[in-house]
Amino acid sequence: MVFVMGARAAGIAAGVAADAVFGDPRRGHPVALFGSGAAALERHSYSDDRVAGVVHTAGLLVAVATLGILGERAGSRGAVREAACVAAATFVALGGTSLCRTGEQMVGLLQADDIEGARRLLPSLCGRDPAVLDPAGLTRAALESIAENTSDAQVSPLVWAAVGGTPAVLVYRAANTLDAMIGSRSPRYARFGWAAARFDDLLNLAGARLTGVLVALCAPVVGGSPVAAVRAWRRDARKHPSPNAGVAEASFAGALGVSLGGPTQYAHELEIRPTLGDGPAPVTGDLARAVRLSRAVQVAAALVAVSVASRSGRRASPRR
Repeated sequence: MVFVMGARAAGIAAGVAADAVFGDPRRGHPVALFGSGAAALERHSYSDDRVAGVVHTAGLLVAVATLGILGERAGSRGAVREAACVAAATFVALGGTSLCRTGEQMVGLLQADDIEGARRLLPSLCGRDPAVLDPAGLTRAALESIAENTSDAQVSPLVWAAVGGTPAVLVYRAANTLDAMIGSRSPRYARFGWAAARFDDLLNLAGARLTGVLVALCAPVVGGSPVAAVRAWRRDARKHPSPNAGVAEASFAGALGVSLGGPTQYAHELEIRPTLGDGPAPVTGDLARAVRLSRAVQVAAALVAVSVASRSGRRASPRR
């Protein structure tokens, strides 16, 4: 029997394995270095208008794409090099392991009634104002962040790694980082960050919907209902201000049998989010289930990505 895995598929598998073992590096993470460079450029490129934001965003993404293309060309000299290049890019782009580890830390703090510790940890998950949140608010904020970032930090990067290799996955991670930095609706970034936010929405369309499908399929892992996940997705996702976060959060809410949404305080504004799902407000046990569901979805997404990538590209490891 002959087993053949394409170089891109092998690279994705290796990148996923590296993320599972190591998580995000504490120091010198390439995403953090990109963010520092983007912030330095912003000091010179910022202007309160959309054109300046388009130029800023496009310039950074073209630079990242060029780096990815150069890396891909270097990898084209051999299947092993190509796999190594894809593995490095995939590892850099993924954040699912660190997401779940942080979620587990939040569960532990809430179970121990360490509210101040939970408030200090929350900025590692989302941009909400933790000072105004009680245990119920911290639980909901963390669960919604686990849901959204299962898509943003794991499923979507794997989609782009599978269909576009090194350049695509690096551009995705750069765009997602820019959205986190300047894509908010704050007075400073309402215009300047418009392009970053819209481009990130576009890049996440496929990944968010794959996340919804995988959440429904994996719902039984945490005692949830696939039917409830799909029902909440179809009925409630469109109510959310984000075309992608709504899919992930609604499907998680349905799968877990809880309700998400409501008043959401950010540093720059208070948003009243629509209700997603049918059940009661989530408790700490539901947050623990959400972390387990996220892990299951991440594994399923990796299998899908490797399967898709193995159908094309250079053969990396043929053997009998």
